Amino acid sequence: MFSVSVVLRLVNGTGAFHYELLTSEGKKIRKSASVTVDRPGPGRPTRAQQELRDEELLGVALDIFLERGFELTTMEEIAIQVGMSKRTVYARYEDKGALFKAAVRRAIEGYTVPRSALEAVASGDLEETLAAIARLRIAKLATPVAIKLQRILSSQSYRYPELFHAAFDEGAGPTVTFLVELFQQHSKRGVIHVVDPRRAATAFLSLVVGGPARLIVSGNKLDPAEIDTHIRFALDLFFHGIAGPPI
Repeated sequence: MFSVSVVLRLVNGTGAFHYELLTSEGKKIRKSASVTVDRPGPGRPTRAQQELRDEELLGVALDIFLERGFELTTMEEIAIQVGMSKRTVYARYEDKGALFKAAVRRAIEGYTVPRSALEAVASGDLEETLAAIARLRIAKLATPVAIKLQRILSSQSYRYPELFHAAFDEGAGPTVTFLVELFQQHSKRGVIHVVDPRRAATAFLSLVVGGPARLIVSGNKLDPAEIDTHIRFALDLFFHGIAGPPI
């Protein structure tokens, strides 16, 4: 059947080199995805204002970690950039590692295609449904926060491997689950033959979505026509694998 391996591209070295080449592009991403928050005036901020400020803190922290690398980023620099006192930042996150993990987990939330969106594109035509799911996933991976997340995970997963697993389980998990159910339904109808639906789902994401995603993260711009050509070609290969008798 299918054999799926997740390949993690680690940038050479463990020092500041991780992000130096991405600094200028990281700044462009930061400008296009910055969080605009009304700063609270005098007096105690409301709970909503506190949540918005924390959202801003995590967004700015993620940008700075991307631009400068984990080693060169300081809590003081983050506090200055977000307009908070260092004491306030430490009151929310005990150290740089805790802030980094929180910033990455926030990005993972924006990396997920919700089930409602998957259900909205599902139809009786399996091939068209899979093509629509691939477009949704690629579009999500092309957002500024997803690009930042993938780049950070590529060079910092050795430090926090649990974040890499969380990105897959929480970020891609809903899509994988939906695909598993889809393959089970169509297998029962005899339309396809899939012995291991979960492996088939991860193989689908690797084959159909993985290529465009890697190009986008590398800084390449793909127009919709190029993406659709890749999706159709990869889907054709995928269907040749699941249309025959079980092996």
